[in-house]
Amino acid sequence: MSERKTDPDAELIARVGRDDPFAVRQLVARKLPRVLALAARMLGDRMEAQDVAQETFVRVWKQAPHWREGEARFDTWLHRVAMNLCYDRLRSRRESVDDPAEPTLTDETLYSPSEPEAALEARQHGARVRAALAGLPPRQREALVLTYYQELSNAEAAGLMGLSVDALESLLVRARRGVRAQLAQGDAAAKGRSVSEPEPATASARRKR
Repeated sequence: MSERKTDPDAELIARVGRDDPFAVRQLVARKLPRVLALAARMLGDRMEAQDVAQETFVRVWKQAPHWREGEARFDTWLHRVAMNLCYDRLRSRRESVDDPAEPTLTDETLYSPSEPEAALEARQHGARVRAALAGLPPRQREALVLTYYQELSNAEAAGLMGLSVDALESLLVRARRGVRAQLAQGDAAAKGRSVSEPEPATASARRKR
């Protein structure tokens, strides 16, 4: 007879529901970084990601006293709440005429200031990847974020998105293809600019002859 798996967060959520301040701090420390990372990758904006994280935890505090183990894993519910809040913001962007649709996250903290050239190159590459990610359809972006950045298994990500594993893998194939295509277009554009840059100097040299 198989033993039913227990939710590793069940006891902590029960304590949060009883207004245990230590449990509240423990839950935030355990879950906030992943919620922030998820929202940041989906939205490409640090301030919006923080807003989503705050809204997500407001819902946690409201739900905790009524949480019953077995209906759903808390982690699954938490991811779904955060993702739905992200989708609300993405819909608002599409409805806004003035949406800049430009990621604003930076990676400066990952690199040593003593290596400015390497840091600049890494930031430029990171910005291109984020822009490519932001250009994907939302469901493709979600699949890529959950499996690559959130490091969920395909089965876990599929369950979270309400898909079969095959459907998730199909989304991932299209998402990776889309990112590669956008990066290739960026490379081609950059090469075109670098080829055209010497032309003014060449023209100047001709005028001196």
